[in-house]
Amino acid sequence: MNKAFKIGFLCLVAFLVHTSSFAQCAMCRASVENNVANGDTSIAAGLNLGIMYLFVMPYAIAMVLGFFWYRNAKKRRAKIALK
Repeated sequence: MNKAFKIGFLCLVAFLVHTSSFAQCAMCRASVENNVANGDTSIAAGLNLGIMYLFVMPYAIAMVLGFFWYRNAKKRRAKIALK
């Protein structure tokens, strides 16, 4: 029961943090639009790079976890085959 409570609490905290992060989008967009209108594109390029970084990280984590899962499953199958 204690483990289920911890997981539920972490999910609730993640949900609350997630909803507060939407407020920054309008501020970033206004800042980028203002800088692009003034001729500065370096901030827009940096923002796009940050978005790509945030986009790629969950997939990279999933691939690393998948690799370790596959390697562990392969070792288990080899141990079973030797018995």
